[in-house]
Amino acid sequence: MHTRLADALQDSPEALDAQAIVQRCVHCGFCLATCPTYQLLGDERDSPRGRIVLIQQLLEGEPANATTRTHLDRCLGCRACETTCPSGVRYGALLDYGRGVVERQMRRPLHQRVLRAALLRIVPSRARFDRLLRLGRALRPWLPAALRARIPAPAPAVATVPEPATRRMLVLDACAESATPNTQAALRRVFARCGIALESAAAAGCCGALAHHLGRHDDGLAAMRRNVDAWWPRVESGEIEAIVVAASGCGATVRDYGHLLRHDAGYAAKAQRIAALARDPAEILAAQAHDWIGGLGRGRRVAFHAPCSLQRGAPRHLPAQTLLREAGYELTPVADAHLCCGSAGSYSILQPELADALRERKLAALEAGAPELIATANIGCQLHLAAGSARPLRHWIELLDEASMRQAR
Repeated sequence: MHTRLADALQDSPEALDAQAIVQRCVHCGFCLATCPTYQLLGDERDSPRGRIVLIQQLLEGEPANATTRTHLDRCLGCRACETTCPSGVRYGALLDYGRGVVERQMRRPLHQRVLRAALLRIVPSRARFDRLLRLGRALRPWLPAALRARIPAPAPAVATVPEPATRRMLVLDACAESATPNTQAALRRVFARCGIALESAAAAGCCGALAHHLGRHDDGLAAMRRNVDAWWPRVESGEIEAIVVAASGCGATVRDYGHLLRHDAGYAAKAQRIAALARDPAEILAAQAHDWIGGLGRGRRVAFHAPCSLQRGAPRHLPAQTLLREAGYELTPVADAHLCCGSAGSYSILQPELADALRERKLAALEAGAPELIATANIGCQLHLAAGSARPLRHWIELLDEASMRQAR
């Protein structure tokens, strides 16, 4: 798609990058078949091809309007379209650029500003999120059913027994981990079983994804720089082998630090190094856990939900499903596994009707094989799906942890 960049954008590296992405699009429409929102709504503007045209108009100098904002807001950012694009269009990066332009050019209605400001203030802060979660649990009996379903019940704590470690890695604690506290505890226990100690950097925090995907790019990049600063001394000294991220959404963002900070002379090289060290737990365990993992799942039937961030946000094959099979779990078939569940970061809060429709379809596919429980790799997907399912929703690392503890007994 030929795009003439507006004169005012000629000196913008981000606009030049976006122009190059748009110009790769040949308007073939292959992306429509894999776009969840186009499947639901049937509107060309709610497809990747339609949204690319809207962003092209921004690049050519047309001001953002309500139509542009509505259709960019409705996009999940799942990047399923990238898997069918014959031209290699990096749609996810283009979407982030377009949303940033819209946020700079247009003032949102008051209710949208309040909701987005609350998300950006509460979710990236573990302390604030934990306080809100405790309040929600206290008020849960009196809340409407739809809201009550979104508040996870507290999980019983399982003690972590220290084990000798010969290797050390950093770990990014998820912002909302108090909603699923056993994920991080299970992660540390399983890695300890492999002789690996996971250590948190006190100054590290939110990966920056929430702000960045909401078009608040300066805030997102500031969070990324803070994490680079928090991790860099350990990386530079060679003390750690990797940075482990259990939440696949956060992991996809950390892997992208090098690209997102490429124009920052003070951080570009460091961010590239950080991104190269980012690992999903399955990447590490695939080479470490085989000597004790076999047969521990005892044939329990599990449906595995592969989050979009796991499928499209990582450059390597991530063998979580292989690990579960090796542990003895029977994975049930899941139709249309490439389609998004509707969580998509803050999407389930900002676009609840579309998110709920996508969740209903995803749960039908996950539950068709009559699994005992559903496993996933991202905290957002876990909480979103759990609000609509009677089956337990767990992070897959918890299943390996349970299996290993059964063996220990």
